[in-house]
Amino acid sequence: MSLFTNQEALDYHSKVRPGKVEVVPVKPCRNQKDLSLAYSPGVAEACKAIHADKELSYTYTGRGNLVAVVSNGTAVLGLGNIGPEAGKPVMEGKGVLFKVFADVDCYDINLDVSDPDKLCDIVKALEPTFGGINLEDIKAPECFYIEERLKKEMNIPVFHDDQHGTAIISGAGLINALDISGKKIEDVRVVISGAGAAGIACARFYALMGVPKDRIAMFDSRGHIHQGRTDLNSEKKEFAQKKAYADIGEAFKGADMFLGLSKAGLVSKDMVKSMGKNPVIFACANPMPEITYPDAKEARPDAIMGTGRSDYPNQINNVSGFPFIFRGALDVRAKGINEDMKLAAARALASLAKEPVPDYVLEAYGAKEFTYGVDYVIPKPLDLRLIEYVAGAVAESALATGVARQKVDMAGYRQSLKKRLEVSRTRMENIVKAYGW
Repeated sequence: MSLFTNQEALDYHSKVRPGKVEVVPVKPCRNQKDLSLAYSPGVAEACKAIHADKELSYTYTGRGNLVAVVSNGTAVLGLGNIGPEAGKPVMEGKGVLFKVFADVDCYDINLDVSDPDKLCDIVKALEPTFGGINLEDIKAPECFYIEERLKKEMNIPVFHDDQHGTAIISGAGLINALDISGKKIEDVRVVISGAGAAGIACARFYALMGVPKDRIAMFDSRGHIHQGRTDLNSEKKEFAQKKAYADIGEAFKGADMFLGLSKAGLVSKDMVKSMGKNPVIFACANPMPEITYPDAKEARPDAIMGTGRSDYPNQINNVSGFPFIFRGALDVRAKGINEDMKLAAARALASLAKEPVPDYVLEAYGAKEFTYGVDYVIPKPLDLRLIEYVAGAVAESALATGVARQKVDMAGYRQSLKKRLEVSRTRMENIVKAYGW
């Protein structure tokens, strides 16, 4: 059941002030001296300092806390190729989530560009303005090329959340699901429905975690991805198996995990019944999953089931990852976001799920308790401790792997994150209230 009407959604985006974000100055501009400091002639001192040392742009401007959310609108949510104008509300929304959950400032950059090289050239030219680049809703397979090229050519973090966000969150859930079921990751057999950006990235991430590639059966709209097919791009070929399954139902037999990133109703109860002991089912098609939570649990009460929805246990929600991954990367001025940092984020998420859940989280979800187990393998997105756990783990990993350009005291840093979020949220609440909401 929807929490809002279509008109309420349109009103939310249009009333009081169009859109969802505004730019607010953080320094006073009340008198002549303030004005002289903010602009001319005082601003020249900051300009001269940065001209002498470009790294000082992180000290004298907001660059170190500023991320560009870049999209061309070619693969928006479940809406498809709707273009940059229609995709802008999503990118503004992404900026809201960055700010609310991790106090990261954002500009959404919506580009009317379909050529991958041209898009790369534009984004690369933006580097002096931003501390990081979040690529969003860019269709596959171009998105793979764009991210890889920009990661090689830019000296700031570039992260395509459609790929890695779902991989990291579901990876955290898999870590705990295997812990609960007592299975070893090298013995797991996985079935994935959906071979777009998220599907490929998840498969790669699971392989990084220890799942053998030959135990990952991936399906696209034309069926099983196997070596006998001649219509596969390079990313799909990476997961082409020698054995060809006649259909996804055959692949389900004895499988340990199903990841759905495709369409509603694809999975039947009988398919779930055929899976191995304590199966992991992450059915993430939105708004309706490949199989509903009630149907999956009825078919297999021992299943560890998750969806993309907030009204059922184990929500696979990217907001539990990207704000904090960038927070940690920005705070140590990381040159990029590497595989170790992604693994650190997943492990931190998995670790937090084992901790006692604060009362405010229970109240937010109208629950009496959340306890580590089959119905709670992933922390709730509204758990404010995520910033300490995930951003802290990412920053620590960046330091350990040599991509950080600024050292931080980890114990003090983790404590500062909690305080930072409290202050930021109070400030934002006051702004929203001033608009009459």
